[in-house]
Amino acid sequence: MRMKKKSYSGTRNPETSERERRNRSVARRAAAEGIVLMKNEGVLPLKPGSRIALFGSGAGRTIKGGTGSGDVNERETVSIYQGLLNAGLEVSSSGWLQDYEKRYQQSREDWKNQILEETDKTSVVNFFQVYAEHAYRMPDGRPIQASDFEGADTAIYVISRIAGEGADRMEEAGDYYLTQKEKEDLEAVCRYCDKVVVILNAGGQIDLSQIRILPQVKALLFLAQPGMEGGNAAADVLTGAVVPSGKLTDTWAASYGDFPNAGTFSHQNGDVVSEKYEEGIYVGYRYFDSFGVEPEYPFGFGLSYTEFSLEPETLCVQSGNQIEIELCVKNVGTAYAGKEVAQIYVTPPQSGLPKEYQRLCAYEKTKLLSPGESQRLTLSFPVKNLASFDEAKSAWVLEKGRYGVWAGNSSRNLSLAGVLEAEEDLILERVQHICPLQEELKEIAPDETLRKAMEQAWLEEANAKDIYPVKLSLQSADRTLGSASPRQAALEQEAGKLAEQLSDEELISMAVGEVSKSHNNTVGCAGVMVPGSAGETSGILEEKWKVPGVPMADGPAGIRLIPKYEVDRESGRIYGGGFLEAMEGGIFAPKREETGDAYYQYCTAFPVGVLLAQTWDTKLLQEVGAAVAAEMLEFGVAWWLAPGMNIHRNPLCGRNFEYFSEDPLVSGKTAAAITRGVQSQEGVGTTIKHFACNNQEDNRLGSNSILSERTLREIYLRGFEIAVKSAQPMAIMTSYNRINGVHSANNRDLCTVVARQEWNFQGFIMTDWTTTSAQGGSLAWKCMQAGNDLIMPGEEQDKENIRQALENGQLSRDELRSCVKRLLKVIFQTLVYEDCGIYGEQFERK
Repeated sequence: MRMKKKSYSGTRNPETSERERRNRSVARRAAAEGIVLMKNEGVLPLKPGSRIALFGSGAGRTIKGGTGSGDVNERETVSIYQGLLNAGLEVSSSGWLQDYEKRYQQSREDWKNQILEETDKTSVVNFFQVYAEHAYRMPDGRPIQASDFEGADTAIYVISRIAGEGADRMEEAGDYYLTQKEKEDLEAVCRYCDKVVVILNAGGQIDLSQIRILPQVKALLFLAQPGMEGGNAAADVLTGAVVPSGKLTDTWAASYGDFPNAGTFSHQNGDVVSEKYEEGIYVGYRYFDSFGVEPEYPFGFGLSYTEFSLEPETLCVQSGNQIEIELCVKNVGTAYAGKEVAQIYVTPPQSGLPKEYQRLCAYEKTKLLSPGESQRLTLSFPVKNLASFDEAKSAWVLEKGRYGVWAGNSSRNLSLAGVLEAEEDLILERVQHICPLQEELKEIAPDETLRKAMEQAWLEEANAKDIYPVKLSLQSADRTLGSASPRQAALEQEAGKLAEQLSDEELISMAVGEVSKSHNNTVGCAGVMVPGSAGETSGILEEKWKVPGVPMADGPAGIRLIPKYEVDRESGRIYGGGFLEAMEGGIFAPKREETGDAYYQYCTAFPVGVLLAQTWDTKLLQEVGAAVAAEMLEFGVAWWLAPGMNIHRNPLCGRNFEYFSEDPLVSGKTAAAITRGVQSQEGVGTTIKHFACNNQEDNRLGSNSILSERTLREIYLRGFEIAVKSAQPMAIMTSYNRINGVHSANNRDLCTVVARQEWNFQGFIMTDWTTTSAQGGSLAWKCMQAGNDLIMPGEEQDKENIRQALENGQLSRDELRSCVKRLLKVIFQTLVYEDCGIYGEQFERK
């Protein structure tokens, strides 16, 4: 295979490129389609040329995304203030906004200085710990005055929250709850204006009780963290240039205490070591719907400026154990074209294993429908979506009984579309037991009387409507993805042949990322080939075997690189690229005099994961993935360390903004769509993460996720399974935490039994950064033994640990060689080679 000639990444031209403009357009569309209109009492859309009184911390400083590895160093971010002006609206409160900008700049400077004062300047790890423990909070603005409303008939108040890697959110004012100042601001806004719009610029749920009691608040939008084009996207929705079509991917509770793990999650009970998943399978809407708890806003909910009807037509079981439902969606409004999301839920029988009241089984977004226009949709899903995991049988089982099939546009707005019936228990798939519990765990269960009453109610409804059940007769199914194509088989053979010829030292080096050549940067910025990238594989084989190092980059909202670096004109040495220059746009980095040739690496800050998922639009998500791939190709990044797809178990998880949903189907389909988009381009791929149960940021290196095998498989692995089987990402990244006492990075059940033997995963698996450090708790040689192929970012101690394990027989050479072989097979398909091909086309499906 022919290696590509190396060159400096980025461009010497500082002007905005055509790729930037093109990708900003994609980011704007994705943000607009993911914004959820939660409330609207006739105030939206705004009339053209309206004069608006705009306030709130996120008005002029709209938060584009989260912090840590999820950050992106973009050229600029469009605020809501700027977006409204771009849309031709007038803003009466410019004085308030200008004053706030001064307060913001001072507070950022004070925050920066506090962190630098508390940081050990010699330790990057220490810096990140201090940084994570001191999350920046937006400052208060000056008091709102009557003069701020001159000529305005509508007011907009923006509530913003920052969250990020390394720390969970807090159930306190300024985070989950409004601050006293925010309450006072809202009261003032409502005193001076009777048409108020509240925009939530946060990565996840917040308490809405203090907003709910204000009658002047006529509209509520969940903007999440919308990326660099967020202000323009918000203006598109506010003015009706885009009719809102986003749907919530999480349940919003009336009170935080309504969540089943409200008092025990993370730091809530003072124990950040043992995290017991006592809610079991009852996560999100599965809990609210099964336990009869009324949410503030249900899963799948989202308003539009128009109305839709949704009429189910046929339900049948197709070959290949696929269930198919046809329905007709019609725009029954008169003024606006819009899109609707058809959602299919199934209510399983309540006999046998305890089961949730209903679960999402399929969904699809319509095209843009004009008033009076309709579209017929055919939604299909595998029978496995109906199954439960029976631990006693170690199998996925479709239990005997009747299954209600519901169609609608949220989990609480559904109509009965049909009934399926299994006349006997049917075993769909037998598997090995994995990750056994090491201690007693008592899981909650809904009241049996309530369960039976709810089941009886829908069965009676089916009888009253004369809905006759469709029999579920199953064919034996091949659970494997399929066979390798001739090219894939040839690459595997080539990788195996090379791995056989490598010395022990070469094998050890390839199993460990390239130890940073020029910086003490083991956290998030260890890359040298592409400045600011997260890391790269070892280049030890380049000279002898023509296998170069391969760069990879964070993060879930786009490619995280430093926006600018310099190259010395004489030596060719690169200046910049350090960890501090990659964080927060480089505000922590010391100022340097420019002495070399400048190269620019401006990347697109796309909406965060939760907002992308709220589009419920897999075609659009593939576009987002393809746009990211264009930047990967431009800058020479082979692996994107994304998408993140852990389940939103509790709204206080500090990293929920990166992830997609409380529901595994939404998580899996969203990750798969983005992966297909990225891997539609030659030589680049995704890394789905964090495998698995990374649902807590506090003490993430040491926390132990204690859960049943059924809960693990049905809720926390199911999304990964969907993504692997339907999109075959190039890589998987393991998580920091333990699962029932075993670190994920050292967990053979996850890396080998589940991913490869059950799901037929064809890529390679890597660790998260510094998993094998002293604080991480995992052992390098045990990663190899587990089938975790690559230790990142790579340290000399990792090599020594593997070397000693080989010498004393703890690790066999075959185990190490297998890891390197899997890595080489994927490297051969990346952009470091001229003839890499498109990864997704190299697998043949049966």
